[in-house]
Amino acid sequence: MPTITTKDGVEIFYKDWGSGQPIVFSHGWPLSADDWDAQMIFFANNGYRVIAHDRRGHGRSSQVSDGHDMDHYADDLAAVTAHLDLKNAIHVGHSTGGGEVVHYIARHGESRVAKAAILSAVPPLMVQTVANPGGLPKSVFDDLQKQLAASRTQFYRDLPAGPFYGYNRPGAKPSEAVIQNWWRQGMMGGAKAHYDGIVAFSQTDFTEDLKKITVPVLVMHGDDDQIVPYADSAPLSAKLLKKGTLKTYKGFPHGMPTTHAETINADLLAFFKE
Repeated sequence: MPTITTKDGVEIFYKDWGSGQPIVFSHGWPLSADDWDAQMIFFANNGYRVIAHDRRGHGRSSQVSDGHDMDHYADDLAAVTAHLDLKNAIHVGHSTGGGEVVHYIARHGESRVAKAAILSAVPPLMVQTVANPGGLPKSVFDDLQKQLAASRTQFYRDLPAGPFYGYNRPGAKPSEAVIQNWWRQGMMGGAKAHYDGIVAFSQTDFTEDLKKITVPVLVMHGDDDQIVPYADSAPLSAKLLKKGTLKTYKGFPHGMPTTHAETINADLLAFFKE
C-alpha cells in the first residue's frame, strides 16, 4: 500500500489514480479515503489525477495515540502534497476534511494550490462561544465522546442510519449498503483518534484561516444538514473568504457527496473548469 511517513513517524496511507490536474480529497470524521469513491472515479474518468489519504488514526493510516488536532492534520496533508510534488492542485474537503483543507492552505501557503471546495464543512467554528452564539453547546460534543466510549460499534451504526444521511427524515429511503460502508470505514480507524477528533473538529476556530485564503473557494452545504448546521457554517465561511462562493442545496443532508453524488460531482466539475 502506498504510504508516506511523517516527521513524527506516522504512516499515512494514500491513493493516487490517473493523470492530469491533481484533485486532493480530505475525508470527514471518522471515515477514510474510501468515502470519496463516487468522486474519485468520476474525476479520474474526466481527466484529473485524484488523490485521497486516510487521516492519521483513520482507515489504513497508523493508529497513533496523539497528534489528533488540526495542526497535525494540516501538516500531514502538506507532507502528502510535498511527497507527490503536487502543483496547481485543487483541494476538496468534506466536513472535518473541510477544516483540514482550510487550515492546510492558511498554514502552508498557496504555492501548490489552485482552488478549493469545502462541502458540509465545519468552519468557521462549530462550538458555541461568546463570540459564536449560534454554535452548538459543548455538551453536544461531550455526548458524542460519551457515546463513542460506551459503544463505538453501536454509535457508528446509529449515526449513518439516522442524521448523517438524513435517513431519519420522513419519507427517506435508507440504504443498508451505505450505512454498512460508513460503519466499515469508521471501525477501520482507531477509537482514540476518533475520540480526540471530536474536539479537533468542534473546537478549532478557522476564522483567521478563512481570512488568509486568496484562491477561489466553493462552499457547498445542504440546508438540512443535521451534523454541521447550515446557518452557523457555510454562509459565515463564504463571507470570510476573499473569493468564496456559496452554493446551498435545499433539503440535502450532511452526507450529500454520497447521497447526491451526481449533483455534487457536476457542480464541482463546473467550478474546476471555471
